[in-house]
Amino acid sequence: MSAGTKQKPWKLKTPPLSSDFIAYKDEKDGKEILVVTVGATTLHYDYRCINDLYELLKQHGEWMELGSADEQKPAREGTVEAWGRSESNPVGGWYGLKKGLRGRFGMYIPPVMEELGLAEVEHNARNNRMRAK
Repeated sequence: MSAGTKQKPWKLKTPPLSSDFIAYKDEKDGKEILVVTVGATTLHYDYRCINDLYELLKQHGEWMELGSADEQKPAREGTVEAWGRSESNPVGGWYGLKKGLRGRFGMYIPPVMEELGLAEVEHNARNNRMRAK
């Protein structure tokens, strides 16, 4: 059984290494999703965000700030978080799928990409960045 499944989820840490979470690929309503569970909270993201963000990072070519923020808070321009909710990204808006819990894209997607070998992620206490590998 491969990692990243419901039966064998990835056990990851947030970029500042301050919190543990699990993540795995699943399917909901015929769509591939990424399920992220942090404590008692479960978030869903469109799974295509991984490849879309990888392509963005390759084009960007440099380190990009993560800028994680809850859905209810604005995302700092030029960050991974802002791109993950921008109308100009490939899905035309939020990659997060659960209303009220669509944010934190910049907190949970980068460690998954690091686990998959697609990105380098900094692990400072604050202001972390990522870039494509």
